[in-house]
Amino acid sequence: MIESHAPAPPGAPPPWRGPARLPVRQGTGRFLVLVCVFVCAACGLVYELELVALASYLMGDSVTQASVVLSVMVFAMGIGSLAAKRLRRLAAAGFAAIEVVLALVGGCSAMALYAAFAWTGDWGGLWADGPRVLIVAFSLAIGLLIGAEVPLLMELIQRIRRQDAGGAVADLFAADYVGALVGGLAFPFLLLPLLGQLTSSLLTGAVNVVAGGALVLGLFRRDLTRRARWTLVAAGIAVLGVLASAAVLVDDFERAARHAMYGDHVRVALRTGVQEVVLTGDADGGPVGLYLDGRLRGGGPAARRYHQALVRPAMRGPHGRVLLLGGGDGLAAREVLARPGVDRLDVVDPDARLLRLARTDPALSRLNEHALDDPRVHVTVADAFDRLREIPPAAYDVVIADLPDPGETAGAKLYSQECYGLVRRALRPAGRLAVHAGPVAARPHAFWTVETTLRAAGLRTAAYRTDGDGDWGFVLAAEDRPPELRLDAGERELRRRTEGLRASTLVHPRY
Repeated sequence: MIESHAPAPPGAPPPWRGPARLPVRQGTGRFLVLVCVFVCAACGLVYELELVALASYLMGDSVTQASVVLSVMVFAMGIGSLAAKRLRRLAAAGFAAIEVVLALVGGCSAMALYAAFAWTGDWGGLWADGPRVLIVAFSLAIGLLIGAEVPLLMELIQRIRRQDAGGAVADLFAADYVGALVGGLAFPFLLLPLLGQLTSSLLTGAVNVVAGGALVLGLFRRDLTRRARWTLVAAGIAVLGVLASAAVLVDDFERAARHAMYGDHVRVALRTGVQEVVLTGDADGGPVGLYLDGRLRGGGPAARRYHQALVRPAMRGPHGRVLLLGGGDGLAAREVLARPGVDRLDVVDPDARLLRLARTDPALSRLNEHALDDPRVHVTVADAFDRLREIPPAAYDVVIADLPDPGETAGAKLYSQECYGLVRRALRPAGRLAVHAGPVAARPHAFWTVETTLRAAGLRTAAYRTDGDGDWGFVLAAEDRPPELRLDAGERELRRRTEGLRASTLVHPRY
């Protein structure tokens, strides 16, 4: 018998684009493909948000990290879509392979980045930009894989029932965007608070590989050879095994990573919903270290110098009533209460668990000298911006803003002109405001933006910084001229060298 090899009629689809042989009705098949699109889109957005959150936690400056991750990922998605055109002949097998790889890479990305950061220290020398390079590499890889999903899913849904391209795109993108919405809401409100960054990314990878494998093996298994089906099953089980093993070991991994980052004496480690709090040292009188989102904020001479530099310049003058924004660790309150003449100190901090730890932990309460238990101290658990709106005019002699770095998105509104306007209203005529403005050498633009914003709010400013251990910058502001900062010969030279940056004084205060 001789087979006919006559060419297909003009306009007929190639054999690989013919109708799929489904075990269900066409309508059910299309619905299942759209469900898979929904799930994959939700997983993809969780991967993106995981990278943004982890990059912000490890390197700070969340606006920059979010911009880098999202822009690189969107660019990579376009490249992945173009590259996937070559896989349309093997749409089912290609989609299954992409989901297996995406589940492994995306699911393990948070753990891999955290491990690399914890066990390579400060990435010095040739690896000075190591964290950013690794973040970009994962963003690129995940974006390529997510982008490759779309044309393959389009091919699969068209093989179930041919329809006009506009209708198919509308159906596919509707499921994709709704899935992205669900993933975007699930990450901050469900996954992160209940499971944490590492476990949530591992669970997302598991959901990803199950959804992709179920679609291909359930609907399009006849497009695969027997060998390909068993290969897909084996690969999926292997990835699930890796993710499950990592999930089982995640607590041990986090403890080991914390020890690598903070030393062998990590005594308290908790995520409060506002920030990650790590307390190191001995509860029986040994050295203590307090880390908020990975940054040392208490313990040792350098951290004590930070709080002295923040508080003491503003306390030169009337200081009977003081408002402290942030400072839930009690360390800035300790410096305020060390000055005679303080009648009332109001502390406003959103982190109730940190405030409780500052009162109840023996080492931390000893470090802050039990400042939060002083009868002159009144603590309010609230957002500082919202609290400022409720404060009557001319209520305080001094306002001290002990806040996260200005590059952190969560606290950006507390560095705004509107916030400083509320502080100005709360200050008495001779009142002063002291603001932590971030590192001067590492992020001079952010530092001087804080100073400029204060002047835009109608305050006069004097900028200063510490030298030696720690690169901390501060701005002292008042409606009238702020108190002069005492200058010695070395500080006058520092002022002379920085006059080209701003007319304000940039000094290292001596006490």
